[in-house]
Amino acid sequence: MKLPVNIIFHIDLNAFFASVEAIESPFLKNKVFAVGGGLSFNRGGMLTTASYKARKYGIRSGMSVAEAMNLYPKLIVVPNRRDKYIKYSKLFIEHLRTYTDVVYQASIDEAYLDVTEQSKHIHPLKLAKDIQDTLLKKYQLPCSIGIAPTLFLAKMASDMKKPMGITVIRRRDVKEKLFPLEIDDMYGIGKKTAPRLHRIGIKTIGDFADPMNKEKILEIMSQASYESHIDEITGYSNQTVDPDKYAIPKSVSNETTLPYDVDNIDTLREWLNNLLKENYERLIKEGLMTRTVGIRLRHSDFRTMSKAKTLVDYTDQIEILSQEINDLFDFFYNDQPIRLIGVSFNNVIQKSDYKQDINLFNYHEHLENT
Repeated sequence: MKLPVNIIFHIDLNAFFASVEAIESPFLKNKVFAVGGGLSFNRGGMLTTASYKARKYGIRSGMSVAEAMNLYPKLIVVPNRRDKYIKYSKLFIEHLRTYTDVVYQASIDEAYLDVTEQSKHIHPLKLAKDIQDTLLKKYQLPCSIGIAPTLFLAKMASDMKKPMGITVIRRRDVKEKLFPLEIDDMYGIGKKTAPRLHRIGIKTIGDFADPMNKEKILEIMSQASYESHIDEITGYSNQTVDPDKYAIPKSVSNETTLPYDVDNIDTLREWLNNLLKENYERLIKEGLMTRTVGIRLRHSDFRTMSKAKTLVDYTDQIEILSQEINDLFDFFYNDQPIRLIGVSFNNVIQKSDYKQDINLFNYHEHLENT
């Protein structure tokens, strides 16, 4: 019996930050520009996105402004504006949900859709073209779309034609379309693993999939990792788009009603830090960062006070979060008995979406973390 095959789209907004800047500042559309640069556009800052016109000169994300300027001295560098990117990201996801509720937002500029049901009434290619054309016409957001039976293959397909491409990879297409690609281009193979694979002669995805190479690959990765990658390559990995499981939370919060009215500051601080620890564990487990921290205190007479502080930048560092939460508590607690206490992290993003402005003031820290 033939097994049912899901039809999954991976939709990737092309040069998203640059696209948004061109929407907000139309004069940029015909210019060679990039996004990023750090403080005061110093030449030591780093680029987070390069427009396609800039890419023609070899300019790319992760490059310093100085390097980019050497390649094209007239390059325009505009600062990151995360609030704008979040705005257009929400429009993007809301638009996709007009086609199906089965949407998994993978990051600020990409999402997976399960369109198996819709494809019973409209050809997947026609549906993909409609999504692509409508995003461009309605929101001026160009995108590439991968169509495949699994999330991995759909992701690989969307990377093959940029900008504005639509690519189909079926299981029977894997040898033709995936095997010739460099192993560095395989989604899920990290920057540290790829060079190690090169050193043992694994140059392409086809090399990785060759059973003759299994034993030497197992010298640098676990059996479980190897088998997981093989399942992905051959089209037998995850084919479930689960919006509830993967939805990005708007906040991470936790509160508790105390067993009795408490006015002992050491006891309250212990409860506070236990809640902080639980929030932090969830933040790390889900790969998130936060920029706004808050506390909630309810007095014995049910008066409730909520206070929050927005930080200079996103963070997932426990030392920073602990300091800020405890500072809020110290500043606003008024020695009155407390019945409920809560801790929240708001303004939450996925860590994979975070692009820090790297500049002369923080580049040492960046180097230590790479």
